[in-house]
Amino acid sequence: MDESNKALARRYGVFIFVIAGALISLILSFVTEHVFIFAFCVFFTLAMVGVFDITQPNHSLLRNYPLIGSVRWIFEAVRPYLRQYLMEDDLSGQPYNRDDRSLVYARSKNEEDRQPFGTELDTYAAEYEWMTHSLAPTPVSEEPFRVSIGGPACAKPYSASVLNISAMSFGSLGSHAIEALNMGAKAGGFYHDTGEGGLSPYHRKHGGDIVWELGSGYFGCRNRDGSFSPERFQERALLDQVKMVEIKLSQGAKPGHGGVLPGAKVTPEISETRGVPMGEDCISPSRHPAFSTPVGMMEFVAQLRELSGGKPVGLKLCVGHPSEVFALAKAMLKTGIRPDFVVVDGSEGGTGAAPHELADHVGMPLREGLILVRNALVGTGLRPEVRLAASGKVVSGFSMAANMAIGADWCNAARAFMFSLGCVMSMRCHTGACPTGVTTNDPHLQRGLVIEDKAERVTSFHHHTVGALADLIAAAGLEHPRDLLPHHVWHRVSPIEVKPLDRLYTFLAADALIDAPDDTPYAAEWAAADADSFAPRRAVGPRRAA
Repeated sequence: MDESNKALARRYGVFIFVIAGALISLILSFVTEHVFIFAFCVFFTLAMVGVFDITQPNHSLLRNYPLIGSVRWIFEAVRPYLRQYLMEDDLSGQPYNRDDRSLVYARSKNEEDRQPFGTELDTYAAEYEWMTHSLAPTPVSEEPFRVSIGGPACAKPYSASVLNISAMSFGSLGSHAIEALNMGAKAGGFYHDTGEGGLSPYHRKHGGDIVWELGSGYFGCRNRDGSFSPERFQERALLDQVKMVEIKLSQGAKPGHGGVLPGAKVTPEISETRGVPMGEDCISPSRHPAFSTPVGMMEFVAQLRELSGGKPVGLKLCVGHPSEVFALAKAMLKTGIRPDFVVVDGSEGGTGAAPHELADHVGMPLREGLILVRNALVGTGLRPEVRLAASGKVVSGFSMAANMAIGADWCNAARAFMFSLGCVMSMRCHTGACPTGVTTNDPHLQRGLVIEDKAERVTSFHHHTVGALADLIAAAGLEHPRDLLPHHVWHRVSPIEVKPLDRLYTFLAADALIDAPDDTPYAAEWAAADADSFAPRRAVGPRRAA
Protein backbone atom coordinates (compact mmCIF):
# COMPACT_ATOMS: atom_id res chain seq x y z
CA MET A 1 0.00 0.00 0.00
CA ASP A 2 1.53 3.35 -1.07
CA GLU A 3 1.67 6.39 1.22
CA SER A 4 -1.40 7.99 -0.35
CA ASN A 5 -3.57 4.97 0.36
CA LYS A 6 -2.18 4.69 3.87
CA ALA A 7 -3.16 8.33 4.50
CA LEU A 8 -6.70 7.69 3.22
CA ALA A 9 -6.98 4.64 5.48
CA ARG A 10 -5.94 6.73 8.51
CA ARG A 11 -8.47 9.44 7.65
CA TYR A 12 -11.48 7.33 6.72
CA GLY A 13 -10.76 3.94 8.28
CA VAL A 14 -12.90 4.49 11.37
CA PHE A 15 -15.76 5.89 9.29
CA ILE A 16 -15.67 2.92 6.90
CA PHE A 17 -15.53 0.50 9.84
CA VAL A 18 -18.63 2.12 11.37
CA ILE A 19 -20.56 1.91 8.08
CA ALA A 20 -19.57 -1.74 7.71
CA GLY A 21 -20.62 -2.41 11.31
CA ALA A 22 -24.00 -0.82 10.65
CA LEU A 23 -24.61 -2.98 7.56
CA ILE A 24 -23.47 -6.22 9.20
CA SER A 25 -25.48 -5.65 12.37
CA LEU A 26 -28.56 -4.81 10.27
CA ILE A 27 -28.27 -8.10 8.35
CA LEU A 28 -27.60 -10.13 11.49
CA SER A 29 -30.59 -8.59 13.25
CA PHE A 30 -32.85 -10.34 10.72
CA VAL A 31 -31.26 -13.80 10.91
CA THR A 32 -30.08 -14.10 14.54
CA GLU A 33 -30.76 -12.56 17.95
CA HIS A 34 -32.50 -9.19 18.15
CA VAL A 35 -29.56 -7.88 20.21
CA PHE A 36 -27.97 -6.85 16.92
CA ILE A 37 -30.73 -4.26 16.53
CA PHE A 38 -29.11 -2.30 19.36
CA ALA A 39 -25.69 -2.66 17.72
CA PHE A 40 -27.19 -1.39 14.45
CA CYS A 41 -28.63 1.66 16.23
CA VAL A 42 -25.23 2.52 17.69
CA PHE A 43 -23.33 2.05 14.42
CA PHE A 44 -26.02 3.87 12.41
CA THR A 45 -25.91 6.88 14.74
CA LEU A 46 -22.11 7.06 14.47
CA ALA A 47 -22.36 6.73 10.70
CA MET A 48 -24.77 9.69 10.54
CA VAL A 49 -22.30 11.74 12.60
CA GLY A 50 -19.58 10.81 10.11
CA VAL A 51 -21.78 11.82 7.17
CA PHE A 52 -22.46 15.15 8.84
CA ASP A 53 -18.72 15.65 9.46
CA ILE A 54 -17.86 15.04 5.79
CA THR A 55 -20.58 17.29 4.39
CA GLN A 56 -20.49 20.27 6.79
CA PRO A 57 -18.52 23.28 5.45
CA ASN A 58 -17.21 24.96 8.59
CA HIS A 59 -14.55 22.66 10.06
CA SER A 60 -11.81 21.31 7.78
CA LEU A 61 -10.63 18.87 10.46
CA LEU A 62 -14.02 17.17 10.54
CA ARG A 63 -14.26 17.02 6.74
CA ASN A 64 -10.85 15.36 6.50
CA TYR A 65 -11.16 13.13 9.59
CA PRO A 66 -14.82 12.17 10.06
CA LEU A 67 -15.65 10.80 13.51
CA ILE A 68 -11.98 10.93 14.59
CA GLY A 69 -12.02 14.72 14.42
CA SER A 70 -15.12 14.84 16.63
CA VAL A 71 -13.09 13.31 19.45
CA ARG A 72 -11.07 16.54 19.57
CA TRP A 73 -14.20 18.58 20.26
CA ILE A 74 -15.24 16.18 22.99
CA PHE A 75 -11.91 16.52 24.80
CA GLU A 76 -11.88 20.26 24.22
CA ALA A 77 -15.31 20.51 25.85
CA VAL A 78 -14.36 18.49 28.94
CA ARG A 79 -10.79 19.84 29.18
CA PRO A 80 -11.57 22.53 31.81
CA TYR A 81 -13.20 19.94 34.06
CA LEU A 82 -10.45 17.33 33.58
CA ARG A 83 -7.80 19.95 34.35
CA GLN A 84 -9.60 21.32 37.39
CA TYR A 85 -10.45 18.02 39.02
CA LEU A 86 -7.67 15.67 37.86
CA MET A 87 -4.62 17.60 36.68
CA GLU A 88 -4.16 20.76 38.75
CA ASP A 89 -2.68 20.70 42.20
CA ASP A 90 -4.28 22.59 45.08
CA LEU A 91 -2.27 25.77 44.49
CA SER A 92 -2.05 26.13 40.70
CA GLY A 93 -5.63 26.82 39.50
CA GLN A 94 -6.64 30.19 38.10
CA PRO A 95 -8.29 32.58 38.69
CA TYR A 96 -8.84 30.86 42.06
CA ASN A 97 -6.89 27.83 43.16
CA ARG A 98 -8.43 24.82 44.84
CA ASP A 99 -7.11 25.83 48.29
CA ASP A 100 -8.88 29.20 48.19
CA ARG A 101 -12.11 27.71 46.93
CA SER A 102 -12.04 24.89 49.48
CA LEU A 103 -11.58 27.49 52.23
CA VAL A 104 -14.70 29.36 51.09
CA TYR A 105 -16.71 26.14 50.76
CA ALA A 106 -15.70 24.98 54.25
CA ARG A 107 -16.51 28.31 55.90
CA SER A 108 -19.80 28.57 54.03
CA LYS A 109 -20.88 25.15 55.28
CA ASN A 110 -19.61 25.64 58.85
CA GLU A 111 -17.14 22.83 58.27
CA GLU A 112 -13.62 22.47 59.68
CA ASP A 113 -11.32 25.02 58.03
CA ARG A 114 -8.18 24.51 60.10
CA GLN A 115 -5.07 23.24 58.33
CA PRO A 116 -2.99 20.32 59.64
CA PHE A 117 0.73 19.66 59.27
CA GLY A 118 1.88 23.18 58.38
CA THR A 119 1.58 25.39 55.33
CA GLU A 120 1.63 24.01 51.80
CA LEU A 121 2.98 27.31 50.48
CA ASP A 122 6.64 27.66 49.56
CA THR A 123 7.71 30.33 52.03
CA TYR A 124 10.92 30.94 50.06
CA ALA A 125 9.20 31.48 46.73
CA ALA A 126 9.01 35.00 45.28
CA GLU A 127 5.81 36.87 46.14
CA TYR A 128 5.20 34.95 49.38
CA GLU A 129 3.77 37.32 52.01
CA TRP A 130 3.12 37.22 55.72
CA MET A 131 1.96 39.41 58.60
CA THR A 132 4.19 40.25 61.51
CA HIS A 133 2.87 39.21 64.90
CA SER A 134 3.37 40.57 68.40
CA LEU A 135 4.95 38.96 71.44
CA ALA A 136 2.08 40.52 73.37
CA PRO A 137 -1.10 39.65 71.40
CA THR A 138 -4.34 41.38 72.29
CA PRO A 139 -7.59 39.54 73.08
CA VAL A 140 -9.56 38.56 69.97
CA SER A 141 -12.36 41.04 69.40
CA GLU A 142 -15.79 39.59 70.13
CA GLU A 143 -17.59 42.44 68.36
CA PRO A 144 -17.64 42.48 64.53
CA PHE A 145 -15.48 45.24 63.11
CA ARG A 146 -17.45 48.19 61.67
CA VAL A 147 -16.53 51.30 59.70
CA SER A 148 -18.47 54.57 59.85
CA ILE A 149 -18.97 56.05 56.37
CA GLY A 150 -20.13 59.62 55.80
CA GLY A 151 -18.30 62.93 55.78
CA PRO A 152 -19.35 66.28 57.25
CA ALA A 153 -21.85 66.89 54.41
CA CYS A 154 -23.57 63.54 55.00
CA ALA A 155 -26.74 63.64 57.11
CA LYS A 156 -27.19 59.85 57.29
CA PRO A 157 -23.83 58.13 57.84
CA TYR A 158 -23.72 54.36 57.55
CA SER A 159 -21.93 51.84 59.75
CA ALA A 160 -20.60 49.15 57.39
CA SER A 161 -19.06 45.77 58.01
CA VAL A 162 -15.41 45.38 57.00
CA LEU A 163 -16.50 42.71 54.45
CA ASN A 164 -19.42 43.17 52.06
CA ILE A 165 -20.87 41.80 48.82
CA SER A 166 -19.38 43.53 45.81
CA ALA A 167 -21.32 44.68 42.74
CA MET A 168 -23.15 41.93 40.82
CA SER A 169 -26.21 42.88 38.80
CA PHE A 170 -29.56 41.17 38.50
CA GLY A 171 -29.46 39.76 34.99
CA SER A 172 -25.84 38.76 35.33
CA LEU A 173 -26.90 36.79 38.42
CA GLY A 174 -30.21 35.01 38.56
CA SER A 175 -33.03 36.00 40.88
CA HIS A 176 -32.38 33.09 43.26
CA ALA A 177 -28.72 34.14 43.67
CA ILE A 178 -29.69 37.77 44.31
CA GLU A 179 -32.25 36.73 46.91
CA ALA A 180 -29.82 34.40 48.68
CA LEU A 181 -27.10 37.06 48.81
CA ASN A 182 -29.45 39.67 50.20
CA MET A 183 -30.99 37.31 52.74
CA GLY A 184 -27.48 36.33 53.86
CA ALA A 185 -26.43 39.98 54.11
CA LYS A 186 -29.49 40.76 56.23
CA ALA A 187 -28.72 37.94 58.67
CA GLY A 188 -25.02 38.78 58.84
CA GLY A 189 -25.24 42.56 59.12
CA PHE A 190 -23.33 43.52 55.98
CA TYR A 191 -24.28 45.26 52.75
CA HIS A 192 -25.16 44.03 49.29
CA ASP A 193 -24.08 46.10 46.26
CA THR A 194 -26.66 45.99 43.46
CA GLY A 195 -24.23 46.27 40.56
CA GLU A 196 -25.08 48.67 37.74
CA GLY A 197 -28.12 46.63 36.63
CA GLY A 198 -30.40 48.49 39.02
CA LEU A 199 -32.33 47.89 42.21
CA SER A 200 -34.48 44.84 41.48
CA PRO A 201 -37.39 43.41 43.51
CA TYR A 202 -35.07 40.54 44.45
CA HIS A 203 -32.62 42.95 46.11
CA ARG A 204 -35.48 44.36 48.19
CA LYS A 205 -37.41 41.21 49.06
CA HIS A 206 -35.49 40.25 52.23
CA GLY A 207 -34.55 43.68 53.56
CA GLY A 208 -30.76 43.44 53.55
CA ASP A 209 -28.75 46.68 53.46
CA ILE A 210 -28.29 47.92 49.89
CA VAL A 211 -25.62 50.00 48.20
CA TRP A 212 -27.19 51.20 44.96
CA GLU A 213 -24.63 51.35 42.18
CA LEU A 214 -25.21 53.84 39.37
CA GLY A 215 -23.43 53.00 36.15
CA SER A 216 -23.37 55.10 33.01
CA GLY A 217 -26.75 53.68 31.93
CA TYR A 218 -28.48 55.03 35.09
CA PHE A 219 -30.64 51.93 35.24
CA GLY A 220 -33.66 52.45 37.43
CA CYS A 221 -33.30 56.25 37.32
CA ARG A 222 -33.12 57.16 33.65
CA ASN A 223 -35.19 59.08 31.16
CA ARG A 224 -36.36 57.59 27.88
CA ASP A 225 -33.19 58.82 26.12
CA GLY A 226 -30.88 57.26 28.73
CA SER A 227 -30.10 60.49 30.58
CA PHE A 228 -30.20 60.74 34.37
CA SER A 229 -33.62 61.33 35.96
CA PRO A 230 -33.38 63.11 39.35
CA GLU A 231 -37.03 62.36 40.11
CA ARG A 232 -36.73 58.61 39.54
CA PHE A 233 -33.44 58.50 41.44
CA GLN A 234 -34.89 60.28 44.45
CA GLU A 235 -37.89 57.93 44.58
CA ARG A 236 -35.66 54.90 45.13
CA ALA A 237 -32.72 56.55 46.91
CA LEU A 238 -35.00 57.59 49.78
CA LEU A 239 -35.92 53.97 50.52
CA ASP A 240 -34.73 53.00 54.02
CA GLN A 241 -33.11 49.84 52.65
CA VAL A 242 -30.77 51.89 50.42
CA LYS A 243 -27.92 52.89 52.72
CA MET A 244 -25.41 54.36 50.25
CA VAL A 245 -25.08 55.29 46.57
CA GLU A 246 -22.05 54.32 44.48
CA ILE A 247 -21.21 55.96 41.14
CA LYS A 248 -19.47 53.37 38.98
CA LEU A 249 -16.81 54.98 36.80
CA SER A 250 -15.15 51.74 35.72
CA GLN A 251 -14.74 48.13 36.81
CA GLY A 252 -11.81 45.77 37.01
CA ALA A 253 -13.08 43.26 34.44
CA LYS A 254 -13.34 45.73 31.55
CA PRO A 255 -12.28 49.26 32.50
CA GLY A 256 -13.05 51.94 29.93
CA HIS A 257 -15.56 49.72 28.13
CA GLY A 258 -19.34 50.02 27.85
CA GLY A 259 -21.80 47.24 27.22
CA VAL A 260 -24.95 46.21 25.38
CA LEU A 261 -27.67 43.82 26.53
CA PRO A 262 -29.46 42.80 23.29
CA GLY A 263 -33.15 43.62 23.14
CA ALA A 264 -33.99 39.93 22.83
CA LYS A 265 -32.61 39.39 26.34
CA VAL A 266 -34.54 42.27 27.93
CA THR A 267 -37.12 40.31 29.89
CA PRO A 268 -40.15 41.99 31.52
CA GLU A 269 -38.32 41.88 34.90
CA ILE A 270 -35.16 43.45 33.48
CA SER A 271 -37.25 46.05 31.65
CA GLU A 272 -38.98 47.02 34.90
CA THR A 273 -35.78 47.02 36.98
CA ARG A 274 -33.62 48.95 34.53
CA GLY A 275 -36.28 51.24 33.11
CA VAL A 276 -35.65 50.25 29.51
CA PRO A 277 -38.31 49.31 26.93
CA MET A 278 -38.94 45.70 26.03
CA GLY A 279 -37.31 44.61 22.80
CA GLU A 280 -34.77 47.46 22.64
CA ASP A 281 -31.03 47.12 23.20
CA CYS A 282 -30.01 48.08 26.73
CA ILE A 283 -26.89 50.23 26.35
CA SER A 284 -24.31 51.11 28.99
CA PRO A 285 -22.13 53.90 27.55
CA SER A 286 -18.41 53.84 28.19
CA ARG A 287 -18.64 57.19 30.00
CA HIS A 288 -21.21 59.05 32.09
CA PRO A 289 -23.53 61.48 30.24
CA ALA A 290 -24.31 63.41 33.45
CA PHE A 291 -20.85 65.01 33.71
CA SER A 292 -17.81 65.60 31.54
CA THR A 293 -15.20 67.00 33.93
CA PRO A 294 -13.86 66.15 37.39
CA VAL A 295 -15.57 69.25 38.78
CA GLY A 296 -18.80 68.14 37.13
CA MET A 297 -18.42 64.75 38.79
CA MET A 298 -18.13 66.34 42.23
CA GLU A 299 -21.23 68.41 41.56
CA PHE A 300 -23.04 65.19 40.57
CA VAL A 301 -21.93 63.64 43.88
CA ALA A 302 -23.42 66.60 45.75
CA GLN A 303 -26.64 66.36 43.74
CA LEU A 304 -27.08 62.66 44.53
CA ARG A 305 -26.34 63.24 48.21
CA GLU A 306 -29.04 65.93 48.38
CA LEU A 307 -31.59 63.86 46.44
CA SER A 308 -30.99 60.84 48.69
CA GLY A 309 -31.64 62.79 51.86
CA GLY A 310 -27.99 63.04 52.89
CA LYS A 311 -26.91 59.42 52.45
CA PRO A 312 -23.24 58.62 51.72
CA VAL A 313 -22.35 58.89 48.04
CA GLY A 314 -19.11 57.49 46.69
CA LEU A 315 -17.15 56.48 43.60
CA LYS A 316 -16.02 53.13 42.28
CA LEU A 317 -13.19 52.87 39.78
CA CYS A 318 -10.43 50.72 38.43
CA VAL A 319 -7.39 53.00 38.29
CA GLY A 320 -6.16 53.96 34.84
CA HIS A 321 -4.28 57.18 34.09
CA PRO A 322 -2.74 58.42 37.38
CA SER A 323 -3.25 62.03 36.32
CA GLU A 324 -7.03 61.46 36.30
CA VAL A 325 -6.96 60.28 39.92
CA PHE A 326 -5.10 63.44 40.85
CA ALA A 327 -7.60 65.46 38.79
CA LEU A 328 -10.38 64.07 40.99
CA ALA A 329 -8.44 65.12 44.09
CA LYS A 330 -7.94 68.60 42.64
CA ALA A 331 -11.66 68.82 41.87
CA MET A 332 -12.45 67.94 45.51
CA LEU A 333 -10.17 70.72 46.65
CA LYS A 334 -11.54 73.22 44.13
CA THR A 335 -15.24 72.59 44.80
CA GLY A 336 -15.07 71.70 48.49
CA ILE A 337 -17.22 68.66 47.64
CA ARG A 338 -15.96 65.27 48.81
CA PRO A 339 -17.36 61.86 47.96
CA ASP A 340 -17.93 59.96 51.17
CA PHE A 341 -15.98 56.96 49.93
CA VAL A 342 -13.98 55.57 47.02
CA VAL A 343 -14.01 51.87 46.11
CA VAL A 344 -10.91 50.79 44.20
CA ASP A 345 -11.57 47.81 41.93
CA GLY A 346 -8.49 45.84 40.92
CA SER A 347 -8.01 44.70 37.32
CA GLU A 348 -7.84 41.12 38.64
CA GLY A 349 -11.48 41.41 39.69
CA GLY A 350 -14.62 40.75 37.70
CA THR A 351 -17.53 38.32 37.68
CA GLY A 352 -18.91 38.82 34.18
CA ALA A 353 -17.64 38.31 30.66
CA ALA A 354 -15.17 40.82 29.24
CA PRO A 355 -13.08 41.24 26.08
CA HIS A 356 -9.90 39.20 26.44
CA GLU A 357 -7.50 42.11 26.01
CA LEU A 358 -9.31 44.32 28.51
CA ALA A 359 -9.55 41.59 31.13
CA ASP A 360 -5.86 40.68 30.81
CA HIS A 361 -4.09 43.94 30.00
CA VAL A 362 -6.11 47.05 30.95
CA GLY A 363 -6.32 48.66 34.37
CA MET A 364 -4.15 48.64 37.48
CA PRO A 365 -4.10 45.60 39.75
CA LEU A 366 -5.68 46.25 43.12
CA ARG A 367 -2.56 46.83 45.18
CA GLU A 368 -1.03 49.45 42.89
CA GLY A 369 -4.39 51.14 42.31
CA LEU A 370 -5.25 51.21 46.00
CA ILE A 371 -1.88 52.74 46.92
CA LEU A 372 -2.21 55.39 44.21
CA VAL A 373 -5.66 56.48 45.39
CA ARG A 374 -4.49 56.35 49.00
CA ASN A 375 -1.55 58.60 48.14
CA ALA A 376 -3.79 61.01 46.19
CA LEU A 377 -6.09 61.41 49.21
CA VAL A 378 -3.37 61.51 51.86
CA GLY A 379 -1.11 63.77 49.80
CA THR A 380 -3.90 66.34 49.43
CA GLY A 381 -5.11 66.16 53.03
CA LEU A 382 -8.44 64.64 51.98
CA ARG A 383 -8.04 61.18 53.50
CA PRO A 384 -9.70 61.98 56.88
CA GLU A 385 -12.93 62.90 55.05
CA VAL A 386 -13.00 60.10 52.43
CA ARG A 387 -13.23 56.40 53.25
CA LEU A 388 -11.43 53.90 51.03
CA ALA A 389 -12.47 50.36 50.08
CA ALA A 390 -10.77 47.55 48.18
CA SER A 391 -12.35 45.09 45.76
CA GLY A 392 -10.55 42.32 43.88
CA LYS A 393 -9.85 38.66 44.76
CA VAL A 394 -10.73 39.09 48.43
CA VAL A 395 -11.16 35.57 49.78
CA SER A 396 -9.60 35.28 53.24
CA GLY A 397 -8.81 37.17 56.40
CA PHE A 398 -5.24 37.69 55.20
CA SER A 399 -6.29 39.14 51.84
CA MET A 400 -8.42 41.62 53.79
CA ALA A 401 -5.61 42.46 56.22
CA ALA A 402 -3.13 43.06 53.39
CA ASN A 403 -5.52 45.52 51.71
CA MET A 404 -6.18 47.30 54.99
CA ALA A 405 -2.47 47.58 55.74
CA ILE A 406 -1.98 49.69 52.61
CA GLY A 407 -4.97 51.95 53.15
CA ALA A 408 -8.36 50.26 52.78
CA ASP A 409 -11.01 50.81 55.45
CA TRP A 410 -13.04 47.80 54.30
CA CYS A 411 -13.17 45.16 51.56
CA ASN A 412 -15.77 43.96 49.08
CA ALA A 413 -15.86 40.48 47.55
CA ALA A 414 -17.85 39.12 44.62
CA ARG A 415 -16.53 35.76 43.43
CA ALA A 416 -15.91 34.53 46.98
CA PHE A 417 -19.59 35.07 47.74
CA MET A 418 -20.44 33.30 44.48
CA PHE A 419 -18.47 30.30 45.76
CA SER A 420 -20.50 30.45 48.97
CA LEU A 421 -23.62 30.11 46.79
CA GLY A 422 -22.23 26.93 45.27
CA CYS A 423 -20.32 28.23 42.22
CA VAL A 424 -17.87 25.55 40.99
CA MET A 425 -15.91 27.87 38.65
CA SER A 426 -17.22 26.15 35.52
CA MET A 427 -16.32 29.34 33.57
CA ARG A 428 -19.76 29.49 31.90
CA CYS A 429 -20.97 32.68 33.58
CA HIS A 430 -21.65 34.47 30.27
CA THR A 431 -23.50 31.61 28.55
CA GLY A 432 -26.69 31.49 30.59
CA ALA A 433 -25.94 27.83 31.30
CA CYS A 434 -24.36 28.05 34.78
CA PRO A 435 -24.65 24.50 36.15
CA THR A 436 -25.22 25.65 39.73
CA GLY A 437 -27.90 28.24 38.89
CA VAL A 438 -25.87 31.26 40.06
CA THR A 439 -25.28 33.23 36.84
CA THR A 440 -28.33 32.19 34.85
CA ASN A 441 -31.96 33.19 34.52
CA ASP A 442 -32.96 29.73 33.31
CA PRO A 443 -35.67 28.65 35.80
CA HIS A 444 -34.73 25.00 35.44
CA LEU A 445 -31.10 25.68 36.40
CA GLN A 446 -32.07 28.15 39.12
CA ARG A 447 -34.17 25.44 40.73
CA GLY A 448 -30.93 23.87 42.00
CA LEU A 449 -30.14 26.97 44.07
CA VAL A 450 -32.25 26.79 47.24
CA ILE A 451 -32.43 30.35 48.53
CA GLU A 452 -32.72 29.68 52.27
CA ASP A 453 -29.89 27.13 52.31
CA LYS A 454 -27.50 29.30 50.30
CA ALA A 455 -28.35 32.41 52.33
CA GLU A 456 -27.11 30.61 55.45
CA ARG A 457 -23.87 29.81 53.62
CA VAL A 458 -23.42 33.45 52.61
CA THR A 459 -23.80 34.51 56.24
CA SER A 460 -21.52 31.74 57.47
CA PHE A 461 -18.72 32.60 55.03
CA HIS A 462 -18.84 36.24 56.10
CA HIS A 463 -18.87 35.36 59.81
CA HIS A 464 -15.90 33.00 59.66
CA THR A 465 -13.82 35.23 57.36
CA VAL A 466 -14.28 38.32 59.52
CA GLY A 467 -13.49 36.08 62.51
CA ALA A 468 -10.24 35.03 60.82
CA LEU A 469 -9.39 38.72 60.33
CA ALA A 470 -10.02 39.27 64.05
CA ASP A 471 -7.55 36.49 64.85
CA LEU A 472 -4.91 38.18 62.69
CA ILE A 473 -5.51 41.60 64.27
CA ALA A 474 -5.15 40.10 67.76
CA ALA A 475 -2.00 38.19 66.80
CA ALA A 476 -0.46 41.46 65.60
CA GLY A 477 -1.18 43.06 68.98
CA LEU A 478 -3.71 45.50 67.51
CA GLU A 479 -7.27 46.48 68.40
CA HIS A 480 -8.90 47.14 65.01
CA PRO A 481 -8.03 46.71 61.31
CA ARG A 482 -7.65 50.50 61.11
CA ASP A 483 -4.45 50.06 63.15
CA LEU A 484 -2.77 48.03 60.39
CA LEU A 485 0.12 49.74 58.62
CA PRO A 486 2.24 48.78 55.59
CA HIS A 487 5.12 47.53 57.77
CA HIS A 488 2.86 44.85 59.23
CA VAL A 489 2.98 42.94 55.93
CA TRP A 490 6.24 41.59 54.52
CA HIS A 491 6.86 40.49 50.94
CA ARG A 492 9.51 38.10 49.62
CA VAL A 493 11.30 39.74 46.72
CA SER A 494 13.67 36.83 46.06
CA PRO A 495 14.78 33.65 47.85
CA ILE A 496 17.28 35.73 49.84
CA GLU A 497 15.55 39.11 50.21
CA VAL A 498 12.39 40.23 51.99
CA LYS A 499 10.96 43.68 52.61
CA PRO A 500 7.99 45.22 54.44
CA LEU A 501 5.50 46.87 52.11
CA ASP A 502 6.51 50.38 53.20
CA ARG A 503 9.95 49.71 51.69
CA LEU A 504 8.57 48.30 48.47
CA TYR A 505 5.99 51.00 47.72
CA THR A 506 5.84 54.76 48.17
CA PHE A 507 3.43 55.97 50.85
CA LEU A 508 3.09 59.76 50.87
CA ALA A 509 2.91 61.82 54.05
CA ALA A 510 -0.10 64.05 54.69
CA ASP A 511 -0.29 67.10 52.38
CA ALA A 512 2.84 66.06 50.45
CA LEU A 513 1.21 66.83 47.09
CA ILE A 514 0.18 70.27 48.34
CA ASP A 515 3.41 71.28 50.05
CA ALA A 516 6.10 69.73 47.84
CA PRO A 517 4.71 67.80 44.84
CA ASP A 518 8.07 67.87 43.02
CA ASP A 519 9.59 65.82 45.83
CA THR A 520 7.15 62.97 45.20
CA PRO A 521 7.28 60.28 42.47
CA TYR A 522 4.05 61.75 41.09
CA ALA A 523 5.36 65.21 40.16
CA ALA A 524 4.62 64.91 36.42
CA GLU A 525 1.18 63.37 36.88
CA TRP A 526 0.23 65.94 39.52
CA ALA A 527 1.29 68.82 37.29
CA ALA A 528 -0.70 67.36 34.39
CA ALA A 529 -3.90 66.87 36.42
CA ASP A 530 -6.67 69.41 35.79
CA ALA A 531 -9.80 69.74 37.92
CA ASP A 532 -11.70 71.04 34.88
CA SER A 533 -10.74 68.31 32.43
CA PHE A 534 -10.05 64.58 32.39
CA ALA A 535 -7.49 65.25 29.67
CA PRO A 536 -4.05 66.13 31.09
CA ARG A 537 -3.09 69.79 30.79
CA ARG A 538 0.39 68.78 29.64
CA ALA A 539 2.19 65.70 28.36
CA VAL A 540 3.33 63.13 30.89
CA GLY A 541 6.66 61.66 29.80
CA PRO A 542 8.47 62.01 26.46
CA ARG A 543 6.50 62.70 23.31
CA ARG A 544 6.47 60.28 20.37
CA ALA A 545 9.01 61.19 17.72
CA ALA A 546 7.55 62.66 14.51
